[in-house]
Amino acid sequence: MEICAATNNAGKLKELRRILEAQGHTVKSLKELGVTIDPEETGTTFAENAKIKAEAFCQATGLPTVADDSGLCVDALQGAPGVYSARYCGRHGDDEANNDKLLANMENVPAEQRSAKFVSAVCLWMPDGRNLLCMGECPGSIAFARKPGEYGFGYDPLFIPANYGLADGTTRPNTEQRSYSQLTPDEKDAISHRGHAMEKLGQQLAAFLEK
Repeated sequence: MEICAATNNAGKLKELRRILEAQGHTVKSLKELGVTIDPEETGTTFAENAKIKAEAFCQATGLPTVADDSGLCVDALQGAPGVYSARYCGRHGDDEANNDKLLANMENVPAEQRSAKFVSAVCLWMPDGRNLLCMGECPGSIAFARKPGEYGFGYDPLFIPANYGLADGTTRPNTEQRSYSQLTPDEKDAISHRGHAMEKLGQQLAAFLEK
């Protein structure tokens, strides 16, 4: 199936493409499709915003569309930045400024109170209006300083997942305290919030399409 990946975030696009193509689908980016609309994300939850984006880009492209809305929820900050993760600093998509603000707000929070989770809502919207929504989470904690790596984007340098994936499909505890940025794509996909949501989508897709 040819699917539109409804994101302009290069990191998200790479992850969505990798996961969807592994499931046998052909993925088209918004740039490849020449789509430049920017739907307003007025939802108060990840699920609402994923549906808004998926429907808007499906209508614009005429293709089945997968949209993701995701973010970081920090317990010590009462769930912030949450749905405002991409614009936490007041500007949209400024990763460095968002990370700086998060570190500043967590400056006096001790290690045992730095728990957090990444949450992802993935919505597949069909041209006939049917839609399938799947949620995924990844628990972890917030580091005291950036731990940059080769693969991350967004808050990845600050997020320490509780586990990471192994080549045999199992997971192991992240005793080395590696950040999301320091995990390989395979290690991250096995435990990531988006990976979990996409896995559920893959499991439910065949039955959904047969309806």
